[in-house]
Order: sequence, then C-alpha cells, then structure tokens
Amino acid sequence: MPSNRVKNSLLERVIVVSDEEYEIFRAKGITAKDVLSALNDGEVHFGESKKASDADPKVYALDKDIPKKGSLRFYFTLPNESYITEVSISASHANKVGNSQKGKGRILRLPQEKNLLYVDSTNNLRCQLQEIGLSENKKLYAQWKKTARIDFERSLLRLSPKPEHYVEFQDAKGNWVGSKSIWYKNKISISSFDLPFDTDCND
Repeated sequence: MPSNRVKNSLLERVIVVSDEEYEIFRAKGITAKDVLSALNDGEVHFGESKKASDADPKVYALDKDIPKKGSLRFYFTLPNESYITEVSISASHANKVGNSQKGKGRILRLPQEKNLLYVDSTNNLRCQLQEIGLSENKKLYAQWKKTARIDFERSLLRLSPKPEHYVEFQDAKGNWVGSKSIWYKNKISISSFDLPFDTDCND
C-alpha cells in the first residue's frame, strides 16, 4: 500500500525534532512514543502532503488519535538522499514545513539497524575513535542513541549528490564530538570527526 511505503521510508530514517519544536512537544505532552505510534498506525493524508516529484523535502501529513491527547497531525519531512526525517506538529499545512536551517535538533529514534554507523577505515579516523573511547561500533551507536543531536546550520541538506549531516555526540568521557556523515546504502557513513582536544592521529 502507498501509505505503508511512506511509513517504511520514514521509519528507515533518523527521526529528528528541532529544539524549538521540541518545546511545543513538551508543552503538549507529546513523546517519542507518540511519534512512533503515528508512524506505525497513523493515517497518511496524501492530499494534505507535499509530494511533488520536484519537492525537496517532500512532506507527509499523518493523523493519529493519541489517548488523553486527542487527534494530532504530524508532519514528517523526507529530504532527498538524506538519512533524517524531521517531525513537527505546529505547522498549519505541509507547504509551510521544511527542514530547519538554524539551531539544533535532538534525535527521537535511530533505525534498529545493526551496524547502522559506518566509519571509513582510514588510520586517522580509527585513531580518533580510539581517542574518544568508542572504537567498537556498538559503543559508538549507543552514544549516538543516547546523546546525538544534529546541527542544522552546519549541515548541508541540499548538497548534491549527497546531503552532508553534521551531528554532535558525547564520547566515552562526556566530551562533545562533531562528525560529518552521509546516507549511503542504508548506512550512515561517517567521513570525519571534530575532536575537542588535540591528538597525535595522522592520516
């Protein structure tokens, strides 16, 4: 079904909410569980969505009746070749929705994909992973799941042929680390790290 294809496409991506929108979520008591509920069994309204072939991002409207919170309309962006979908509830129409260009956003959900994060096997990057105490892929994934946030201003979501995402996360010691990544073959391919301290790692 077309609606299932849309939901699956959204669930394959990292679900993000901007800090500004998150405050609206909090005020209305909307949780990450509610967002997932909308994606799992909400109703897709294609007529209220922005789905033209040249739209970037495409935006899909989903309605879901949330117990004790009433019927809510969620808007999910689907930028071309990007691994994120940004969710909002404050807009009045899909045409008024787009990906944020300023501020930061928190990650509500990472896809449950084994080895979702792929780091290029250069000596420099492997050395940096050792320096931040996350040389094991499962540890890196755990830190992303717990602390990652996207920096919209430093991301290039309209870059062609592949959008570049700038994501910050905490290392094993709680330091904030920056990273650049793209979406490649259903994996988040990390190409560089910005460490908050000097290292002896070399290419």
